[in-house]
Amino acid sequence: MRKLLILLFALSLAGGLKAQERIGNYELAARFSPQKIDKMVFSTSVSPHWLKNSDRFWYEYETSEGRNWYLVDPARRTKTELFDRDELAMEITRIVKDPYDGQHLKLDNLKFLEDENAISFEVKSSSEMVLKKDWEEIKMKDDSATDSLEKKTYFFQFDIDTQQLTERIDAEKDPERLSWANIAPDSSKVLFVRNHNLFMMDKENFLKAVKDEKDSTIVEIQLTEDGEENYSYTYSGRGDDNVEKEKEKEDRKPVSVRWNQAGTEFVMTRTDSRQVKDLWVIHNTRNPRPTLETYKYAMPGEKDQPQTDLLHYSFEDEEMTELPIWTFKDQTVGLWSQPYPVSSRDDDFRPTFWLGDEDEVYFSITSRDLKRVDICRWNLTMNEKEVVIEERSNTYIDFIQPALIKNGEELIWWSERDGWGHFYLYGRDGSLKRQLTSGAFHTAGIERVDEQNSRLFFAANGREDGEDPYYEHLYSVSLNGGEISLMTPGNYNHSSSVNDRGNYAVVNYSRVDTTPESILIDRSGRKIMDLETADLSQLFAAGYQFPEPFTFKADDGITDLYGVMYKPFDFDSTKKYPLVQYVYPGPQTEAVNKSFSSSMDRTDRLAQFGFVVVTLGNRGGHPARSKWYHNYGYGDLRDYGLADKKAAVDQLADRNDFIDRNKVGIHGHSGGGFMSTAAMLVYPDVFKVAVSSAGNHENNIYNRWWSEKHHGVKEEISAEGDTTFVYQIEKNPDLAKNLKGHLMLSTGDVDNNVHPAGTIRMAEALIKAGKRFEFVILPGQRHGYGSMREYFFWKMGDYFTRHLLGDNIPPPVDMIEMQRDKPKDK
Repeated sequence: MRKLLILLFALSLAGGLKAQERIGNYELAARFSPQKIDKMVFSTSVSPHWLKNSDRFWYEYETSEGRNWYLVDPARRTKTELFDRDELAMEITRIVKDPYDGQHLKLDNLKFLEDENAISFEVKSSSEMVLKKDWEEIKMKDDSATDSLEKKTYFFQFDIDTQQLTERIDAEKDPERLSWANIAPDSSKVLFVRNHNLFMMDKENFLKAVKDEKDSTIVEIQLTEDGEENYSYTYSGRGDDNVEKEKEKEDRKPVSVRWNQAGTEFVMTRTDSRQVKDLWVIHNTRNPRPTLETYKYAMPGEKDQPQTDLLHYSFEDEEMTELPIWTFKDQTVGLWSQPYPVSSRDDDFRPTFWLGDEDEVYFSITSRDLKRVDICRWNLTMNEKEVVIEERSNTYIDFIQPALIKNGEELIWWSERDGWGHFYLYGRDGSLKRQLTSGAFHTAGIERVDEQNSRLFFAANGREDGEDPYYEHLYSVSLNGGEISLMTPGNYNHSSSVNDRGNYAVVNYSRVDTTPESILIDRSGRKIMDLETADLSQLFAAGYQFPEPFTFKADDGITDLYGVMYKPFDFDSTKKYPLVQYVYPGPQTEAVNKSFSSSMDRTDRLAQFGFVVVTLGNRGGHPARSKWYHNYGYGDLRDYGLADKKAAVDQLADRNDFIDRNKVGIHGHSGGGFMSTAAMLVYPDVFKVAVSSAGNHENNIYNRWWSEKHHGVKEEISAEGDTTFVYQIEKNPDLAKNLKGHLMLSTGDVDNNVHPAGTIRMAEALIKAGKRFEFVILPGQRHGYGSMREYFFWKMGDYFTRHLLGDNIPPPVDMIEMQRDKPKDK
């Protein structure tokens, strides 16, 4: 009896211990960490480097067998290795004295030389070389200073025909520190900004700066004298704290200009933000003491907004002129550039030219409420503004840069004026010649204009019956009018790179549930050859399974919406699984992948804890459909997408017995952080758990351009003619009293995009409402959470596991699964 009691006690103890095992499958989630994915997924697309003197291109592609370099000749239908990588590795080893092998070969800055019969590249060795530059001065101030060391870089040239490798002894590495230099097309002069004013130096002095930026003999010529902080000739960016700004205030800084072809004139924009109010974040983790970062930040509805000037400079006249283009109060000016040829991708020097000929410059002017857009050119001969196209709408207007053809006699313009994004052909006088595309589908952008054959190549979606309307294809249409030709058929999402002549294109295609493939086609869409199929063998060996696309109806019961379902890789259809939605409301995009993606943290990987994770669209969530769909949330930026998210829960649970409709979680970042919290407050009986990160919970303190565009701002003109703008919006904190479920809020403490104040105000409202919630601050992190994304993933996993799976065992202090992937400290 005693032995029986002991046995029963042992069994009960064992059962108790078993009951204490964690419910969430942490090990399966850890198997697909970013560090592990990097070792299982390699190249997933072909990125061609088109050559200038032929239709050939080269590309680099990596698989589990290593990296290879290929040269493709479409005319001959050949794909050959640029070199024997094993032989090349041996030759490099002989010269550099470091051991290399072909399978692990890494070549930097590879490019074809001008004759296109040879390539150049760089290899960094393990040997170190002493940098003497500037150190004599430092040592005079500090006797303990030692010489600076860096890894020696070897420069090579490889002849493709003879397969001979040569070291280039006289080559010099392009110095990255000269990013401030804006070089004229003829290389005769270089522009930059110092102390907010515009300067130039000639080629001789620039070459001195290449050798030593602090050379005291460098001659600089000052072009302007009216520059000042927040009304500078350099573009203002965010990212430096006040201490860094003070240290760098005397440094040369870049300037963005558009040149004429001769390099004798340029145009630029200059923004006056002096009246815009300041915003701040504190770098709490800086040493030895916290620092302040001050920057200008325009919020919606505020009176004081940035004002942008359009400037023209002539070196012949030595005069900077402000062009009088004022049209709307608080207008936005868009200055356009000529597109770069795709064959210039590897060029060391690519000047940026203005859009237009020597005598005219094209630009856009947009009203603050975004309902009026003028497509203009400045006539330099007549010295006047000419309005070419006027777009007007009752909601915000989206547009893209026009394409000039026939030496500027015609232009191709994109517009949603009939409710769908389409292309229109205009004369230079603004007369509409014809609509080039039409129908209930969306054109996405110009891929290439083949003027010789009068064809426009463009991307579009939603035109092919029986497939996801977001799947993009390449099409062409005659500029003279006619039928549209589909160039990339197949029920996949396609992306294309068309060469400059428009006679060949590299096409990459996949879906979320297929392996990515790459092919080469000609101008008619005929396949020339297969190029690559992504190597996912190690990913599948680890247990990966493709997710499943699905469709459902919006809350109106009419609109088709599209989503993707991610299941645990150990899925059991007889079990019940909590449902987690990963959301982003748009309106500039939806968080629904259409192609295979190796970014899995918020979808595939999160599901491995034991959830069914879905991403799904909502009305108002994406521009790649009708303008009605895109503008659905206009004037209701807090709640517009929530009813569709709720409708998805009901439909998915009705269709799938394995979904537990009573355990629904929701997660999103940025706009998704805002939306996930709103879902908890508007539908508290549906959404039970939310993890909301970096959310713009109060869009009245988010940036003006996004908030006023997608919600709307009302322009009011008084009887005296004064113009003011009124902005009102509902905010998440207004509904704090509605919280019933479990909410985790998080933010980076130096987020200078969606300011931490939005999350802090949400927390304040919840505290005042007497609500329990969790608040996670990530020190030193910007909007994307940077180095702490992995930490946040496990915090999110803990939270959903606890509150959706009922795992009430406190997790260990050590995040073991994350720590295993970290390199050990030496």
